[in-house]
Amino acid sequence: MSQSADTGDGFGTIHWPTEIRLKREEKRLEVDFDDGRTFSYPAEFLRVVSPSAEVQGHNPSQKQTVAGRRHVGIMRLEPVGNYAIRIVFDDLHDSGIYTWKYLYEIGTGQDALWAEYLEDLQAKGLSRDPRR
Repeated sequence: MSQSADTGDGFGTIHWPTEIRLKREEKRLEVDFDDGRTFSYPAEFLRVVSPSAEVQGHNPSQKQTVAGRRHVGIMRLEPVGNYAIRIVFDDLHDSGIYTWKYLYEIGTGQDALWAEYLEDLQAKGLSRDPRR
């Protein structure tokens, strides 16, 4: 079966991963895509932009700002069909399904998304550091 955006089985996927590397010690996920692009995602970034309803809500007004995740790590990756992975973080968050399309989008927009996150934290008086 073809893995293209028009098959309906790839959830709009245009770029497919060719290699996925979990770097536990570095708390980082690296993904190589079929167009030659490689993205390196810190675990904290992946956690705070989780596509889960817990973080994103069911509409934009429900989006949550996840604070205190500076030291979060990734325990494991679980395949979800042929279109995504579930990331299990060491804070036990595991409800986000990271499609290849979503990973590509947040990879290309990582700098802007991170800047927005930091601004949001500051505006809400929150910190990247865990509460003591």
